[in-house]
Amino acid sequence: MRSPHRCIIRYCKAVQRLQQSVWSPSLSSHWNQHRLVLRCMGTHISKVERNFYITTPIFYVNASPHLGHLYSAVTADCLHRYKRLQGFNSKFATGTDEHGLKIQQAADAAGKDPLSFCTNVSERFKHLFGSCKISYTDYIRTTEQRHRHAVEHFWSVLQNKGLIYKGAYEGWYSTQDESFLTPSQVGNAMDSLGKEVKISLDSGHKVEWMKEENYMFRLSEFKSQLLDWLRGNPRAVQPERFYQAVLQWLQEDLPDLSVSRQRSRLQWGIPVPGDPEQTIYVWLDALVNYLTVAGYPDKCDQWWNAAHHVVGKDILKFHAIYWPAFLLGAGLSLPQTIHVHSHWTVEGKKMSKSLGNVVDPLERSQRFTTDGMRYFLLRQGVPDSDCDYNDDKVVKMLNAELADTLGGLLNRCTAPSLNPAQVYPSFCSGSFPSEQTAAPKGRAVVEDYRMLDAVKGLPSVVEQHYESMHVYKALEAIGACVRQTNGFVQRHTPWKLDGEDGNDRRWLDTILHVSLECLRMYGTLLQPIVPETSDKLLSRLGVLPTERSWAALNFLPKYQGMDCPFEGRPLGPDSGVLFSRLESPKVDKRKFNKTKKAAKLM
Repeated sequence: MRSPHRCIIRYCKAVQRLQQSVWSPSLSSHWNQHRLVLRCMGTHISKVERNFYITTPIFYVNASPHLGHLYSAVTADCLHRYKRLQGFNSKFATGTDEHGLKIQQAADAAGKDPLSFCTNVSERFKHLFGSCKISYTDYIRTTEQRHRHAVEHFWSVLQNKGLIYKGAYEGWYSTQDESFLTPSQVGNAMDSLGKEVKISLDSGHKVEWMKEENYMFRLSEFKSQLLDWLRGNPRAVQPERFYQAVLQWLQEDLPDLSVSRQRSRLQWGIPVPGDPEQTIYVWLDALVNYLTVAGYPDKCDQWWNAAHHVVGKDILKFHAIYWPAFLLGAGLSLPQTIHVHSHWTVEGKKMSKSLGNVVDPLERSQRFTTDGMRYFLLRQGVPDSDCDYNDDKVVKMLNAELADTLGGLLNRCTAPSLNPAQVYPSFCSGSFPSEQTAAPKGRAVVEDYRMLDAVKGLPSVVEQHYESMHVYKALEAIGACVRQTNGFVQRHTPWKLDGEDGNDRRWLDTILHVSLECLRMYGTLLQPIVPETSDKLLSRLGVLPTERSWAALNFLPKYQGMDCPFEGRPLGPDSGVLFSRLESPKVDKRKFNKTKKAAKLM
């Protein structure tokens, strides 16, 4: 028996294909029938609840937030906003990881108690995310009681199943990474004093040999299950490069994992239930945060069965091997997708305080605007490979793509000189006939029809790239269409048309109508990336908040023989340029030096 769910989804996809097909007048009656059926099914569809749960890693509070933290948050926020546009009931979690030896040492060095230290740094993350419009629905701290309760329960489940046992661990440990390492992951290096030391080959951080009695998790028992999961779900880890990396790791030995530290070494953490002499390993503690937010240990299936993680490549092993193994051991479902991204560098070098090249994300978002930084990170960020940050690059990209190309198009098409009535103009099918019935009197040319095809197909292209988290490809596709629309306006020079001539007036209105329809599409599709700029654009067009969903992406209905709800509607108020041009940092520096020099002369 067919599920009504599946039937509805198949039907909606069929209707979507109909919408995207080449339009002909003969399809008009069929379309009206489809609309009637959809209206009748509307109540049923609205009752079908679609859940989506997206998480960032919880960020370690041993230092202030950096650009990579913001990139993770903006990436997850983009996916969350996109899913909400599609009508999903989306939950978005972020927060801070506040236990571990590194935190204990950092708090001691700052002369603060660990909780006060953690609260101070956690508030900095909250402030950054608030400033950058990160629309999380839950901010989790691992020092919260709800989280401790979830971790203790999770530990007990694993222990009761015989998956945790008391043993002796001897091997390499990196305090900075809070990570146990195998001999193959360790190499030799020279420290700043010229002394030979052992380091992690992955992170470059110093490691120490550790021998202590603690609790072990039977990780070795899950190797075949992890391989089965990955081979049966080739999209479980994305992009492909990182999926292959996890498969490669699983070809190596998978020894049991130490999941506690002696309390004498580590006091700042959750004690092992029933053994106050041991502290739960920080990564086991931290990973359970995803379950805590979902409602664990109470009923959490509503969200946990729809879980997706965004993580940096440096913590892939924890999320794609340790975490799934813990979940399998606890009898819980595995994440739907683990989206992995690479790192940000400066002039090809890793950011570090010692090099003095750390980029402050809060200061840059204030200098280049919140939307500016969001756009740059998602436009320039390529998940597969490291990305290089440069202030000049930020300025050039934002000026070219947001201020000039998109902002210039909006400014042109809403200018009182071209649109003195300040309304959404009418579309004239005689001036821009459909290709099938093209009449000699039509004024549209071949390039114009190509532009319509590109914009009409844009939502499906953008959807594909948003789903795979290749947001830069979505922005490339949108940018190409914006340039085509600018070319359309430039090609037909509406400012040269005679407003007193009836034919010219109809053609002028049609040019503006088509251009505003293109802008409406771009503004709607860009909402997950630049929410403030998109809101400004759509408000200027007079598009109501209820008309900005993915379902409202019905491009140029007049061309398809349907009514356009915007035609004749007053435009929204002119609130100034869409995105102000930025000056390069070099110019800013020269201005600063001139001001400083003038102040000295006074």
